[in-house]
Formats: sequence, structure tokens, C-alpha cells
Amino acid sequence: MRYGYARVSTNDQDLTLQIDALEKADCSVIRKEKVSGTKLDNREELNTLLDFIREGDELVVTRIDRLARSLRDLQNIVHLLNKKGVNLVATDQPIDTSTSAGKAFLDMLGVFAEFETNLRRERQAEGIKKAKANGVYKGRKTSIDRRIVQEMRDSGLGATAIARQLNCDRTSVYRVLR
Repeated sequence: MRYGYARVSTNDQDLTLQIDALEKADCSVIRKEKVSGTKLDNREELNTLLDFIREGDELVVTRIDRLARSLRDLQNIVHLLNKKGVNLVATDQPIDTSTSAGKAFLDMLGVFAEFETNLRRERQAEGIKKAKANGVYKGRKTSIDRRIVQEMRDSGLGATAIARQLNCDRTSVYRVLR
């Protein structure tokens, strides 16, 4: 059986092209999600597929970066699939782990996917550093009112109680009280 997996990073991105390609690839089931691919955390649809898929099945994606953005995550997924006797296939790339060439190409693309992610992080960090130097970037706005936190503290409440009442993280309360 062929199982498809489609992923985009944000809710405002569209899955239509991936779903169309997976349908053309004769996938019986297509799981889709809108979540970052930089980590495997919170990837419920992918984890469901990885738990459910059985020997002789194929996991189909349009491109490897839809599956993982980290070489380590990609290797872990491929290792799990190999242990289960499942092949990985990409519709838009010459990847089919049932062949030697497909396995080699998979490894190369995994390296480039991680490289692209690292470049993006570096550019973002450089942009933030430049914005801070120019006084433009001030960081995230506080999510809680400093005056309310101080009043609650003055009335004898501790940080944990304040955080519970304001429905926020205790570290946010500590940051305000500094």
C-alpha cells in the first residue's frame, strides 16, 4: 500500500500541489499537516503514519524537505522505515530507497535540506542583530501587564500564584519582577 505525506510549515500555506502529486502517485491514504519540519515534535500525522505503516508499504512524499529539515531526523525516519521493511519514495525527486541510487540521492538531499535550514537561521540571526544595533528590534512585547504583576506581588502573592491567576508562565512573572 502507498501512503502519502504532505506538509507545509504554516497555516497560510497551501497543500494542494502536494496532495495532487500524491493522488497521481496512487497513494491510498494521504496524511497532511501544517507544522514546521525542523523538528519531529508535534508532527502528529507523520507519527501516526510511522506507527501504522507496515512491511511492504511505501511512504510517498513530494520532496524530502517535506519529510524532514534535519539530517538527523531524516536518517532516523529512514532507519525506522528500513527496520519496518518500508520504502521511501519522492515524486519530484529521484528518490526510491529500494534502489542504491535512490538511497544515495536521499542522503545528498538530506544534507542540502539541513544546510538550507542552517543558512536561513543564520540570516535571521544576522537580521535581528542588525535591527537591534539600529534600535529597531526590541524583542517580543510583554504578554502581561507589569502594573498588575507588581500590585499582585505587593499584595503578598508569590510568582507561582501570580502566574496561575494571569494564566502565564512563571518565568514571565520573574522577568517583570526583576
